Amino acid sequence: MANESVLSAGTPRGSNGHGEGVVVRMEDVATLAGVSIGTVSNTINHPRVVRRHTREAVERAIEELGFVPNQQARVLTGVSSQVIGLVVLDVVSPFFMEVARAVERAASEANHMVILCNSENSPEKEGRLLQMLAAQRVRGVLLTSASPDFEEHLKWLSSRRVPIVLLDYAASDEDCSVAVDDVQGAHMAAQHLISEGHERIAFVGGPAGLRQMAQRVEGVRAAIVEAGLDPSTALIEVSTPGIGTNDGLLGARQLLESQVPTGILCGNDMMAFGVYRGLAQAGLRIPDDVSLIGYDDIDFAADWVVPLTSVRQPTDELGYRAAQLLFEHSAGAEAHVHQQLVLQPELIVRDSSGPRRS
Repeated sequence: MANESVLSAGTPRGSNGHGEGVVVRMEDVATLAGVSIGTVSNTINHPRVVRRHTREAVERAIEELGFVPNQQARVLTGVSSQVIGLVVLDVVSPFFMEVARAVERAASEANHMVILCNSENSPEKEGRLLQMLAAQRVRGVLLTSASPDFEEHLKWLSSRRVPIVLLDYAASDEDCSVAVDDVQGAHMAAQHLISEGHERIAFVGGPAGLRQMAQRVEGVRAAIVEAGLDPSTALIEVSTPGIGTNDGLLGARQLLESQVPTGILCGNDMMAFGVYRGLAQAGLRIPDDVSLIGYDDIDFAADWVVPLTSVRQPTDELGYRAAQLLFEHSAGAEAHVHQQLVLQPELIVRDSSGPRRS
């Protein structure tokens, strides 16, 4: 009886003409449809086990009465939640907003909703957010981790049977992940600069602990070595506290304290915008004095003051496929095999990069 009373919780009747403040219960739906409460519950939670004409009668009653199932009550009965969590490093970043839009589209198609969480590059906050999402009994979590020890977070979620898919990072074969080949992306960008005659290249990235930035530096270093240059003199690494425009401005100021190289690759486009502003304030011109390349190829990149050369990530595919993989993983099928999908980037050359001037 306890489960039955919880399941019968519904929504107040409002604009449907049944009286303001009156609660529509599962019993009301059952009466109108001429079926049992159990049949209404199965129609909502397990529609495949209900005959078509019966299911349609229940659905018509639900529509007429304006009944909305209680999501928490459904979860308590063992039905999978229709909510997933998405934890990103920075909700201000256009890259993560584009990813979130793709995740939401996939969730909407699956009749789910998304809780978007911002870790602000903080491992401590990330841990708290994951605890709160687990407490909400979400169906699963998509995570772009800020923590160098994120394996501990994965173990913690696994112990609580919360499925997780790593987003924008390639995991081991013990976990699901969808990522873009960051080593290859930065390698292409550095090769482009070297082919234009630039022999000293700066990489302006975010916090040193971010794996995406470490992989991009790896790609730049590989291109420099392949070109026969010495990374100890040809590569300048600049780390910043965050990954926004102000961090790029801070990176430019650090470079201006010494000799600015003729080629700069930034960890993302927003940082590249900040570097541009810092160099412009110092009287340097893009690309006459310095060639500048961003990463992500967000919508603003093509419309920047000087259209920005950038490494394009398949952002929409990244978010959409990650959400689909989470739904598959959280379905609990014994046949599920963890997948590690790696997507390929593309270098988009625009006006901000060009030949080295003597």
